[in-house]
This record gives sequence, C-alpha cells and structure tokens, in this order.
Amino acid sequence: MDANGPVEIVEIFRSFWRSACEERGFVLHAVGIPSQVVWLGRAWALVVPVEQRPAALAQLERYERENPPRRRPLAAEPLHRGAWLGAAAYAAVLLVVGHLAGGLAFDADWLDAGALVAGPTRAGELWRAVTALTLHLDVGHLLANLGFGVVFGWLAGQLLGAGLAWATVLAAASLANLLNAFVQPPTHSSVGASTAVFAALGLLAAYAWRRRHDPGDRWAYRWAPLVAGVILLGFTGAGGERTDVLAHLTGFGTGALAGVAHATLGIPRGRVVQWVSGGLALAALLLAWWLALGAR
Repeated sequence: MDANGPVEIVEIFRSFWRSACEERGFVLHAVGIPSQVVWLGRAWALVVPVEQRPAALAQLERYERENPPRRRPLAAEPLHRGAWLGAAAYAAVLLVVGHLAGGLAFDADWLDAGALVAGPTRAGELWRAVTALTLHLDVGHLLANLGFGVVFGWLAGQLLGAGLAWATVLAAASLANLLNAFVQPPTHSSVGASTAVFAALGLLAAYAWRRRHDPGDRWAYRWAPLVAGVILLGFTGAGGERTDVLAHLTGFGTGALAGVAHATLGIPRGRVVQWVSGGLALAALLLAWWLALGAR
C-alpha cells in the first residue's frame, strides 16, 4: 500500500519450497527491487510490483545462469494412518465377489453378467466397466491382483487417504475399461482387477513425478518416478498368455492423469472427504452389480 492506493503485484517465481523463493527475493532486494513471498495453498510464490516485473525477471535469469540448479530434498509428504482400511476393503470385495461368482449366487452366471465384453458395453451396458474389475478366471489370477493391489493401494492410501485413493483408482480403472471396450473388437472380453492395480501404479508414479517438478531439480531426478513406474508396468503387465496389455496400458494412463490432478489441484483430503469418497466407491460397485444381475 502506498499514498496512491494498493500496489498491483505479479508472480514471477513459484516453488514447493519457501527457501527457493526467499533466495530469489534476497537477490532482488540486493538490487533494490521490492518483493514478497506468499503462500498459495499448495506452493510458495515470489511476487513483485507489476512495474518491476521486467527488471526482476532479468535479475532472476542472471541468477539462474550463475547458480546452476541443484537437487533439493523433497518436502515432507503427510501420510494418512488409515490406509490399511482401503486395502482391506479392496481385498474383501475381491474375495466376496469371487466366492459369490464361484457359487453362482442368486442363480446367476456372474462372469456372463459382469465381464467386460466390448459389444454389449458399447451398446449401453456400461456397468461392465466396473463389475469386470472384481471378477477373476482362476485363483492364481485373483491372488496376483490381491497381492499387487493391496501394496499399491496401501501406498496410494497413505498419500491421499484410503477413501479418496480407492475412489480415484476405481474411477480411473473404470474409465480405462470403457476406453478398452470402445477400441477392441465387439467380441473382446476381459475380467480382472489388474486394470485397477495398474491405475494405482500410474497414480503413484505420476504423483511422485509431479511433486518433484521444481526448477531446482535435474531432469533425471524429476522423471525417475514416472520412468520407474513405466518399467514396472512393462515388467509385470506385459506378459502372460491371457494378459490384456491394452487394459493395463489404459489403466496406467488414466491413473497417471489422476495422479497429476491430485498433485496439482490440491483436492481436499479431510476425514469427511475420505468417508464420502469411500462410500461412493462402494455404492458404485453395488449399483453396477445390481444393474448387471438385474439385466440377466
């Protein structure tokens, strides 16, 4: 504020670390350019009066040339304690549906009703994109998805909270199944939670990559989480006689987009959000199966 009224300010630098903004603010102060460090909710920003923007940017450009980027430690990520609840719910859903499907509960063929068959899905049976995630062809298939899914889902739950993490994974995996159905031949059929497993992997990799996206980090360090996720995708998701590679790729891709969104947008992660998100995810599963079994 000055005698002529409020001073218009403009952002010239942003970082997850306050110290990075303060360093540059000190550089500007040394040449007589006023600046201020402000908190934006998910990152810090350095702002200057709008008329000082050209001179400030020139000084910062000179500073960056004379001080090559160096890696800074990641800011501490707050972890959610209830992550195991989501992993336990995931395991319970797969085991319960596996038991009911194996016993032909309600006199229904659960595989016929819930598998992701491209033709019927494109014709309007969109619930198959959800129900297919809970079905498996054999015990080995089920156990593999239980193991990987619990680990990846637990890690995602620690970062985002159990309810929000699994709601995100379910949404990403269902979208991936829909994309798969609309590009595959009408007779193509697939089942399994592996699409959700790779959606969780994509979520973790992209979230970690985005959290490292800072001018102070070298490119190899910033991209390491995403590269590691792609390598793990190739190692675990591209083999096997009955592997639906496209479903794994689309699951990883939609999960990665969700990870970038969570790291960038600052979506609330409080207790109410966790319970509402988890409840909506379970409701979506129940509704999908109600529609699937009711359509037979």
